Amino acid sequence: MLFDSSIRKELARSFGATLLVLVTVVMTMMLIRMLGQASKGVISPSDVLLVMGLTVVGYLPIILTLSLFIAMVGTLSRMYRDSEMAIWMSSGLGLGSVLRPFLRFSWPILAAVAGLALLAWPWSNQQVLQLRAQFEQRSDLDRIAPGEFQESSDGSRVFFIDKDSISQDAARNVFVVENRQNRQFVTSAQSARVEHEGERRFVVLHNGQRVETDFQSGQTKLTQFDTYRVLLNSGGDAVAEYSTRAIPSWDLLRASEPVHRAELGWRLSLPLQGVALIFLALAITRVNPRVGKSSGLLLALLVFVVYYNLLNTGQSWVAAGRMGMVGFLLALHGSALMLGVGGLLLRHHQCNPLQLLQRLRKASA
Repeated sequence: MLFDSSIRKELARSFGATLLVLVTVVMTMMLIRMLGQASKGVISPSDVLLVMGLTVVGYLPIILTLSLFIAMVGTLSRMYRDSEMAIWMSSGLGLGSVLRPFLRFSWPILAAVAGLALLAWPWSNQQVLQLRAQFEQRSDLDRIAPGEFQESSDGSRVFFIDKDSISQDAARNVFVVENRQNRQFVTSAQSARVEHEGERRFVVLHNGQRVETDFQSGQTKLTQFDTYRVLLNSGGDAVAEYSTRAIPSWDLLRASEPVHRAELGWRLSLPLQGVALIFLALAITRVNPRVGKSSGLLLALLVFVVYYNLLNTGQSWVAAGRMGMVGFLLALHGSALMLGVGGLLLRHHQCNPLQLLQRLRKASA
């Protein structure tokens, strides 16, 4: 049908353009965020682009849903603004007839949103956590860079070695500052080397001195040495950060803890939100020449932001045990769907709620 094909073609063009813009914006924001984390030592600088890509893949369900909603609102606004909708209505096609091409265009995208939310979201978060854990598991020795002050993994030590290193396991002009409770130890040596004993690693310092300062008493103790041996923390026992976002959806389905049920409800909410937004797009899209062309888009963004914030609020309520997952899904998405269907019926029949009820009663009688 000409009506269906024309709407779906315009939806495809608008959806593609919107998706490209949103992905570009999100990638730019994620890149700035990842560079900030790399500068703070949270992630490896060499993994910035990889972590950014994984993060964008995790947020694709939200980006796809927003792109679809904006595309539908923009298409309807253009049809109303160019009087194309008035022509279709005068030929006997009401606003409800637009629902069919919208659903035919949206179901593959909603299926992709469901798959990404249930599979790609936990996978991307798991990969990011593994990269961060591997970076945090570096030993204190691996953190040392010649000519730079480097902090240990627990923040208790600061290292410095000269740029003119002898080899990978030996260096000149070593400087170490260590804090233990109310004491500070400043150690310097002319040279150092690394020794391996099984899985343990030691740093052997030669021809140096060690200054111990007690902050409570104010006393200082100076010790000179020819050889000083220090055990390094291998960092192999570090455990990746636990996060419910990285748990597979199948494991969440079998779990009974409120936090796990809240995460599962959030993932299931993304495709349900997309379905409700289809009806809301048909219900809220209006064109007022006095307001401007961007009024419909601003209203759509406001509706999506409110809806998404309610989704996050409901997730926190489920995690706190204030309500169940099924009740949360029914209350939020059921209410949004009822508002969308009700608004669509009112605009399709061009009547107020009382007149619509009277018509429904006559039709049922």
